[in-house]
Amino acid sequence: MSTTVRAIRCTPQTVFDVLANGWLYPSWVVGASRMRDVDEAWPQPGSQLHHSVGTWPFLLDDRTRCEEWNPPHRAVLRAKGWPIGEARVVVDVRPRGDGCVVRMQENAVAGPATLVPRPVADIMLHLRNRETLLRLAYIAEGHESRPEPSTAERERAEDGEPAEPGEEDAS
Repeated sequence: MSTTVRAIRCTPQTVFDVLANGWLYPSWVVGASRMRDVDEAWPQPGSQLHHSVGTWPFLLDDRTRCEEWNPPHRAVLRAKGWPIGEARVVVDVRPRGDGCVVRMQENAVAGPATLVPRPVADIMLHLRNRETLLRLAYIAEGHESRPEPSTAERERAEDGEPAEPGEEDAS
């Protein structure tokens, strides 16, 4: 099972606010390219997100189902990505200082992806989920006022880029 962890400068509830907005799914999940529909009951267990994966013109329509929803601590999703297969994704969020730590665990549970040797699959999933959690951090931190610099602000400072308007006091 691939495990990826990231500290995010927002509350656990803010992370869950992003997860609860199904229309944001392709904004933070690497591989999801567009939303087609969000069940009215989302994110209640059994409800689904109807999305597409891939890049135009090679898009496949698929869906992700919520299996467990316990905000602001835990969400379990069953993501379909046929013809590759299906994955079980567990998102655990814990408070840490003024922010939180998000742990994403993913493993293939059906289809051809289950035939990929676990060490190889874990490396590929970790790389993908590292970017997924970075995107989630950008969105969640952008939804919350905070005294500390956001992930994007810290990256710009590390790269020597000037602050955006309104960020002058953040560094």
